Order: sequence, then C-alpha cells, then structure tokens
Amino acid sequence: MQDPKRYTITAALPYTNGPVHIGHLAGVYVPADIYARYLRLNDKEVAFVCGSDEHGVPITLKAKAEGTTPQAVVDKYHEIIKQSFQDFGITFDNYSRTSAKIHHETASEFFKDLYKHGKFIEETSAQLYDEKAKQFLADRFVVGTCPKCGFEESYGDQCENCGTSHNAKDLINPKSVITGNAPSLKETKHWYLPLNEYEKWLEEWILQGHKKDWKTNVLGQVKSWIDDGLKPRAVTRDLDWGIPVPVEGAEGKVLYVWFDAPIGYISSTKEWAEKTGKNWEPFWKDKETKLLHFIGKDNIVFHCIIFPSMLKAQGSYILPENVPANEFLNLEGNKISTSKNWAVWLHEYLQDFPEKQDVLRYVLTANAPETKDNDFTWKDFQARNNNELVAIFGNFVNRVVVLTNKYYNGVVPKAGTISEADQQAMDMMHQYPEIISKSLERFRFREALSELMNLARLGNKYLADEEPWKQIKTDPERVQTIMYVALQIASALSVLSEPFLPFTSKKLKEMLGLDQKTDLRWQTVGPDKVLLPADHTINKASLLFAKIEDAEIQKQIDKLEASKASNSEVTVEPQKQTISFEDFTKLDIRIGTILEAEKVPKTKKLLKLKVDVGIDTRTIVSGIAESFDPSDIIGQRVTVLINLAPRKLRGVESQGMILMSDTQDGKLSFIEPVGDTVANGEKVS
Repeated sequence: MQDPKRYTITAALPYTNGPVHIGHLAGVYVPADIYARYLRLNDKEVAFVCGSDEHGVPITLKAKAEGTTPQAVVDKYHEIIKQSFQDFGITFDNYSRTSAKIHHETASEFFKDLYKHGKFIEETSAQLYDEKAKQFLADRFVVGTCPKCGFEESYGDQCENCGTSHNAKDLINPKSVITGNAPSLKETKHWYLPLNEYEKWLEEWILQGHKKDWKTNVLGQVKSWIDDGLKPRAVTRDLDWGIPVPVEGAEGKVLYVWFDAPIGYISSTKEWAEKTGKNWEPFWKDKETKLLHFIGKDNIVFHCIIFPSMLKAQGSYILPENVPANEFLNLEGNKISTSKNWAVWLHEYLQDFPEKQDVLRYVLTANAPETKDNDFTWKDFQARNNNELVAIFGNFVNRVVVLTNKYYNGVVPKAGTISEADQQAMDMMHQYPEIISKSLERFRFREALSELMNLARLGNKYLADEEPWKQIKTDPERVQTIMYVALQIASALSVLSEPFLPFTSKKLKEMLGLDQKTDLRWQTVGPDKVLLPADHTINKASLLFAKIEDAEIQKQIDKLEASKASNSEVTVEPQKQTISFEDFTKLDIRIGTILEAEKVPKTKKLLKLKVDVGIDTRTIVSGIAESFDPSDIIGQRVTVLINLAPRKLRGVESQGMILMSDTQDGKLSFIEPVGDTVANGEKVS
C-alpha cells in the first residue's frame, strides 16, 4: 500500500489473570509503541489501540483459586496493567477492556451479523463433560496429552509446548482441572465458523499474495495450518463468564474468547472515537487505512487465520497489511513462567527502577526476539546501560552540553569555515532519518535502534577527532564551528530517539532548549533545517543515564533466586481424587529395559523406544527427549504401564507408558528397581 491515509495499530490484548512482564513488552508493546511514535513524528494519522482481555476460562480458574469473583480478578489486574503501561510510556490512543459495555455490544452485533447472513454452522455434538462439577469442559478446564507432540500437560485449546491449537476432544487421556476426573461425553449445541471454506482464500491472500514482507515465522505457521487442512472452529462455549451468545436457544453459552477478543480492537477504536469526536469506521473500513497487528508468536493463528476469516465473512472490514509477530523472550536461561513467578513484572520494575523506563525499553529492543527466542539477563541489562547508554549516548551529550556552557555560557556559537570533516559529519547526520526509517518500515527495530546509536557514535568520534578541549587554547574560532556541528548532532538525537527512548528524548530537548518547539518532526533533521541556530541558548547539563552498580543487579538476581527457591518448596502436587482398589488392580505395571532409543522426527520432546517388558518387546513413545539423550539410556531399567490402550503419536503407535518422576529442580527421573535381581516383566504391586 502506497502512502496510506491513516494507520490502525493493534497490540495484543493482555490477559487479566496477572500483571504484564518483560516478555510481553519485548514481544508486543515496545515495538508497537516505537512504530506508533515514529508514525506520529511523520505526521501520520494513527489509532493505536489495545485493552484488557477479560473473558475465558483462566479468569474463572483464577477466581476459584483466590476465592473471589471473575469480575474482581479482572478489575484488579486491569488497573495494574493499565497503570503500568501508562507509567512505562506506552502511548495507546485508547486502552479499553472487554468487559466494557461498548465491547459487549460490538461483539454481540458482530456475531448477530454473521449469524443473520448464514456464516456459521450450527451443530450439536458430544463435548467433554465433568459429571461431578456438572459442567462442560471448555478450553483450559481440561488438560491431557497433546495429539501432535505428546506433551502431557496440553490445554484443551492449545499446546504450550508445540504451539498447536486443537479442540479439547483431540486430547489423549483428558482430565478435568476442576475435579481431576476423566470427563465423559455429553451432547451440546454450538456455532462454528467454517474455516475450511476460507482455506483457499487464505492461501491466495497470504501465501500466494503480496505478503513477501511478512516475517518467515508468520508465513511458516500459516502454511503449516493450511497444509494440515482447516476445520470449522467453535465460536461459542458452555460457560457462565463472558459475552452471552445473542441468539435464541443459546442460554448458558458465551462467545468463545478468541472470537470476542480480537473484536476488542474494534470496540477500543469505537471507544476512542466517542471520546475524541472522531469517526471510527475509516480506521477499520477504508481501504486506504493500513491495519497492523503487533503480537507474539503464540497468537499468529488467531490474527492470520481466524480473525481475518471473521472479517472476510462480515465483508465490510479491511484486512491486516502486516502481522509483525515476535518470538519469545526467556529470562536468565529459563522460560518466563507466570505460574512459577519466574518473570520480571513491569509494575515491580518501575518500583525498583523508577527513573529507568528507557533503559528497559533500550535493552528489550536491542535484544528483541525478532527472529528467534532471546534471553534477558540482569548482567546484560547492566552492561548495556553502562557500556552503551551511559558510555556512548550519554557521554556524547554530556560533553557537548558541558563544553557549550563552559566556553559560551550556553549560547550556540556561530559556525565559521566548514571543514571537510565538519561537512562529512553533518552529511552523515542528515542521512539518519532515512536510514532509521528504512529499518522501522520493515519492522526491524533492533536494527533501527543500532542505527540510532551509530548517530551517537558519530558524535563521539567527531569530538574525539577534533578535540575542541585542546584547540580552544590555540584556535578558538575553529572550536566555535566544532561545537556548532556537535550541537546539531545532539539536536538530531533529541528528535530521532523519541520513538525508542521517549523519556530521554524529552529530557534532552529540555537540556537543549527545544522543549517549547512544536514543529519537531522526523524530517526536521534534514539538510535544509537547523534545530539549534547560532545565538540559541541551551540549559545546563544533567545526566541522561546513570551507571547501574553491581549491588542493584545482585538484588534483582537474588529476588529471582528467592522466587525459584520458593517454588521448589511447593513442587509436591496435592493428592489426586481417591480411586477404588478395583481401579488400581486394573493397572499392569512391570519392570522393563530400554533396548533402542531414537528421536521422533520433527518433535522436541518425543523419543521412540524399544522396551523389553518380559512378556514381549514393544514400541513406546515417551516425551523425555529434552531430558535424556537417546544414546545415554540404552540399557536403562524402567517401570512401564503395559496395559494402557495403544495411541498413535506423530504416526507411531505407542504400546505403553514409561513412568517417570519430577525432581524439585523440574527435571525428569526414571523410576527404576533397586538392585540387579529384578527381572524384566516382574510386576510392580
């Protein structure tokens, strides 16, 4: 799309069952905010919208666990998240919530519109049901073994191990998270969006269309889904928390959270338009609007297949021009985990580092997981602050401002004869708006930030080469020109740093006396523009960045270690539901020996094992590949449940289950017989 009239930028709705952490920031909110700020500096009309995602099963589970109501849970975390974003400088034009009246109305109307035009399939089918709890088990009310990768704690809607979305009935050995019971099947009526009808269109629009500028991880996931064949997907659920399905015969049912949540972008835009007196429709229905979804990789399928299919079915909405999804950010070598409190929470960071919003923005951008999972460490955070922000950016600005005040009482000197070195420095400076723009327009935020730092490096090199502190004694006229050029570079930094380091940009503009100017735009850093003319007065120097000491970092590391220790103390799971002795006697558990082991292709966790269990040698697929190398477990004595019904995992029939234990450090351990006299096939009783 050439020079769109306006931009609609959406950032994934954070889920209100906990606060926001650095993984969310790196994956979604920092890059989205950088891009929105950049567009505004280029005088683009922007609607940057987001809001709290407040429906779905995890909210009800959180409420049950805390002995409160779902509304109380979402109210609590909505306020924490909204305030954290505000304090961190994320410039949403509107931050809404899906429990708002305007969202309930918008989502209901969207559903009714599709319903009226026959876009849904109405189907009565058997769904998982917990007899004891007397309720259907939607999504995260059920866990079991993922049918694709064999991960044994997959949710009913999505496997967190391999990222595959599925239906709860697809799970192997499902169990209710409410009671621990194995669910039964019970008939219920639901409405489905027939994604299979949009498969050809999606393939043409994304894979065969003009989406070459989409990230490879996005295109790869889309292709994988389409290659597997799309199936109708339910848009309703049997729950009592959510938006009631607005048709007759749907009592006790709500809109599926992944149907209602992306509509939250539309309702948030409507809410913003009402507040500002604007018309929301051009931002969603005008073909000259560019729609962009900033998300994490776990949301690719919803924003590239399901939501576009919903918009296509409705017919009057524009489709996304790009979906720049990032990979995941890990923390100190481990996956960020909300349940294990292994995270750096934004609201806590702001308490511990109240004046260092830009340091975190810088580190998360410089280390952004744009093409692969990356790792955040506190030592790297400290090093980037001290060795880059302080030593490069801050050092250059401090020298320029201090010397200008020292030599000229803060008044910008008149430039004299422009040398070749002066001209080269200014010519290079004038190229940076375009250089940085090219990276930002391709959503390469790490690259764009690196170029911004190269501008600071240019300033440092220029000062180091020209040495005004030496020349002031021998050629004061020459120093006037040097300081004039250096001040222009500092002024360029004050403008071009704004999308990346907004608090620093504001502080630097104040220091340079530019804070009262209203015409500071991206292109004011150009060859025909002078931001700091001769005789302009700047202010005194103040530090843009402060060095972070080892003690501050150690405090954060200790905090994480304490969290890990706290969680290791409570790793023993509570007793499961009581079973009868007759149930226990049905289990045939025997001692065996692993004879062969190999990885199952295209999986992370699965090993294909040949196990001698005494009565025969059988094939067993086990999800232990991340804990054990195949060559190391040949001859390993194991405990095997041999009368488990055979199941196919990734095309291999598994004829039993290896019994394992979880250690306190989160690793797997074999349950093996004591001594060498126990023969294969002997029963465990």
